Amino acid sequence: MADEHGAPRAPTGTRDVLWPESWRWQEVVARFAALVERAGYGLVQSPMFEYASVFRRGIGEASEVVGKEMYEFADRDGKMLALRPEGTASVVRAFVQHHPLLPWKAWYVTPAFRHERPQAGRYRQHHQVGVEALGPADPDLDVEVIALADGFFRSLGLRAFTLKIGSMGDGNCRPAYVEELRRYLAARREQLCEEHEARLDTNPLRVLDCKRPECKAATDGAPRLVDRLCEPCAEHFARVRDGLEALGVDATVDYRLVRGFDYYTRTTFEFASAAIDAAQNGIGGGGRYDGLVEMLGGSPTPGIGFGIGIERVLLACDGEGALPVAPPALDAFVVDVAGGRAARDLTAELRRAGLRADRAFDGRSMKAQMKLADRSGAAVALLIGEREAAEGTVTLRPLRGGGEQRSVPRGAVVAEVAEAVEAGGEAEGASGR
Repeated sequence: MADEHGAPRAPTGTRDVLWPESWRWQEVVARFAALVERAGYGLVQSPMFEYASVFRRGIGEASEVVGKEMYEFADRDGKMLALRPEGTASVVRAFVQHHPLLPWKAWYVTPAFRHERPQAGRYRQHHQVGVEALGPADPDLDVEVIALADGFFRSLGLRAFTLKIGSMGDGNCRPAYVEELRRYLAARREQLCEEHEARLDTNPLRVLDCKRPECKAATDGAPRLVDRLCEPCAEHFARVRDGLEALGVDATVDYRLVRGFDYYTRTTFEFASAAIDAAQNGIGGGGRYDGLVEMLGGSPTPGIGFGIGIERVLLACDGEGALPVAPPALDAFVVDVAGGRAARDLTAELRRAGLRADRAFDGRSMKAQMKLADRSGAAVALLIGEREAAEGTVTLRPLRGGGEQRSVPRGAVVAEVAEAVEAGGEAEGASGR
């Protein structure tokens, strides 16, 4: 597609993230990585596309994601491929293929693709961070995973969010409940919305998650899965609730909480932000999937994980005034009106010393270069004219926080800049106390 001038535009449901907004993306990923790696999770990178069967088997043929939203196509060899619509199935496929030692704790950051109606914070190409932990069936691992997500949101400064938890039961207790629910809803079929009236026989659990008034009214008195859990599932769920309480993670049991993928068993959870002014205010969620490895051809291996949408999280940050756009400024900007060679060499030297430095190009005037220096946010400008070049000096001019302009020997510039930056940081810290 193109605009009125014929210039190409990004496809519908996608967006460009430019500097300095992209700094917030970097910060989100960096904070997430630091948090989960302290808990023993390591980065996994898997392909953005898989054989379509991975998602059809893992997520489920009856799910909306597979049936309506997944980008599926035949490649030049005639193989059916799909762009990744979510993170878990790909990571579990990698686990089945490579047989890492158990327990296996992985984290990821990835784009995901769904052909859905674009809305605030929901794009056809969106981005996720997440974790997957495979091996233990221990409910304390569920607690760890949920607490990691809660801690991540708090590390960003978010507070106006809620956590809902539930249990999907397992292969022992869920089938009987699904039949009971189907009979209950069949007697009220005409009350359901058109979509769920048509899908009632194939996936009655999804009716519980419907936000339309007619479906909510029809399910008000429906039987609750948490009341029909078998003893092992009930004990597992009780241990999860006890663990979250012990760690100070506030959670509310939601009897309607039904995750949209077939692979979920036992613990499920969702985080939602009150700072997002939209019907879809979820910022992350996940659950246990003790049968997914088997669905993808592996040996029985319990697992649990979550996915968190970066766009949704940043929307919540905007709503709460958290994580403002404040990328680190430059330490120095080199202004060279003596041919540019000094700027070339000095910026490289500053960068090798670990300082953030930049310069102008194309032989601009002193006035134009100083405008760039000021706009860059640099702490100091390093001025090199014909006099400085002849004397082997540099004029150091503070641009932030006061201080006197002074001449510095060329060999001492790096140390002087480091000292000026450190002094400026200390002064800024003192004024903020």
